[in-house]
Amino acid sequence: MIAPARQVAFSILKQVAATDAHSDELLRTPEVDALSPQDRNLTTMLVLGTLRWQLALDERIRGLLARPDVQLGVEAATALRLGAFQLLHLDRVPAHAVINDSVELLKQTQERNAAGMVNAVLRKLAVLPRDPIPEKLNSAKEIAATFAHPAWMVGRWARRYGVATAEAICRWDQEPAGVTLRIDSAEADAAGIESEPGAFLTQARRVVLSGPLLPVHVRMQDEASQLVAEIAAAAAPQADRVLDTCAAPGGKAAILAERLPNAAITAVDVSRKRLDAMRAQPGLMSANPQFEVSDAARLELRPDYGLILCDVPCSGTGTMGRNPEIRWRVAEASLTRQQQRQGMILRAALSGLAPHGRLVYSTCSLEKEENEAVIASVLRDVPGFRLVSVPAILDRLAESGVVTAEGRERLRTATDGEFLRTIPGIHPCDGFFAAVLEPA
Repeated sequence: MIAPARQVAFSILKQVAATDAHSDELLRTPEVDALSPQDRNLTTMLVLGTLRWQLALDERIRGLLARPDVQLGVEAATALRLGAFQLLHLDRVPAHAVINDSVELLKQTQERNAAGMVNAVLRKLAVLPRDPIPEKLNSAKEIAATFAHPAWMVGRWARRYGVATAEAICRWDQEPAGVTLRIDSAEADAAGIESEPGAFLTQARRVVLSGPLLPVHVRMQDEASQLVAEIAAAAAPQADRVLDTCAAPGGKAAILAERLPNAAITAVDVSRKRLDAMRAQPGLMSANPQFEVSDAARLELRPDYGLILCDVPCSGTGTMGRNPEIRWRVAEASLTRQQQRQGMILRAALSGLAPHGRLVYSTCSLEKEENEAVIASVLRDVPGFRLVSVPAILDRLAESGVVTAEGRERLRTATDGEFLRTIPGIHPCDGFFAAVLEPA
């Protein structure tokens, strides 16, 4: 009998390989929820681990094929990757169990004729020594090969941030993503959640150990994502009308509602399904925001909003620890295509900014094209706006106790001129960029 966790992991990995489905969404389906807590944890480990190491796994597998140039089917490739990840990266799983389940999984598919090939390749792999991670990596090419990232992507980071930072990002991406909550220490203790302080924010707690399920009222949200929303609320504390242009899934809007309880909030998103899910956000139910299904790039606004948040769609290269499939779905050429839409959203949003209002532009991207280049292009094309200092806003957040004293010191390496930029591996969180604009 195939282990339930491997069965479900195989199904999810096939969907990721064959469609544009996202692993984080597939890991929250009823199929996964029906598993025991232990099997849910193992399924998550198998899926995300296989995806994180997929580029390197494919390279190892290719070298063991009788015909290395053959194009494997999705099901055979998935069975090989899942088995190879367990053999190369998990110590407590017997090799015979891994090989047997991988073969049996494939026998249930239309590619059952490839079961013998899968068996042979995994048996070869099981007796090969594991490649240790070198103590010193000297180039972007070595880093990319060692940590299963595209060479073009790591090369960009090395040129932009330096080789050491590029390595830190890649190392971070290969580790299981931690769980950060929007909660204070007293609430965490009351809920029976073992946690430790976040890196920056008073109301962020990193989970050390929790029960099988977190309480339903507890919000999981990366600390950098929380920080962007805190910067937005502090940028315009008197705002009476707030617009969130790309609002789903709603974590940032919930913080805006918390910090600006008297403001009327309008949440816009192009996806009705995602917006409907956002309505159930515990932090938004009392705020009673107005929800609007609309394309943010085509909004026609009056200049009425004291605060506008533009957390725009992006490549997501700052979140690859959570979304590992991004690394082979994003192409370098696509960054400029994203830039065009991001600029359209920002231009449309600026038309709705009140004379004394402020707008926060943010992404979870590490790429200049989606960040500084968008800001520079829009400021050039739309006169009458200027940048506001994010470091000054962080100082105010520290003075008010929203950012801890230790967190403010850590954030000194997360500001680049007027901007916020967190970098995974350098900062213990996702990679986010934020800029604040106001009428000149």
